[in-house]
Amino acid sequence: MPSRNETPETALDPHYSGQDATARPWPEAVRLLTGAEVYWLSTVRPDGRPHVTPLIGLWSDGALHFCTGPAERKARNLAANPEVVLTTGTNTLHEGFDVVVEGRAVRVTDEERLIALAGAWEEKYGGDWHFGVTDGMFSNGAGGRAEVFRVAPRTAFGFAKGDPYGQTRWRFA
Repeated sequence: MPSRNETPETALDPHYSGQDATARPWPEAVRLLTGAEVYWLSTVRPDGRPHVTPLIGLWSDGALHFCTGPAERKARNLAANPEVVLTTGTNTLHEGFDVVVEGRAVRVTDEERLIALAGAWEEKYGGDWHFGVTDGMFSNGAGGRAEVFRVAPRTAFGFAKGDPYGQTRWRFA
């Protein structure tokens, strides 16, 4: 997959921003996406009801990546509708920065790419998250398997909390 190095169209929403707020630069959002330990994944069930779950993942080559067992609710949701939202940030009202990424979850099956991602997972989360690669999926020593998904941002939002509050929108070509 090509990396997304393009600069997104960036805009501050004045309706949700303080008078002194300025649009936050995309590299600031990338730093948060790279360093986050937990992300919240929102998918849609086949009957239209929302489903939200916390998970681990990583930012690599211009996209967020996460994995899930093929029988899990989120994998079944993605089979019917690959449109997702991933969020991360702080659970505070008056300080911090939150990022919301909207995009399409696309399965990663290329063995070379999966091996690189497995190494990045272990580097980020430690030896408890060691994965092998078998038949286009992550695998572990206990026979568990997980599909890996890539979400390149189509649109992302940044929410600055504190003085000043601000909402930045980034749109990608």
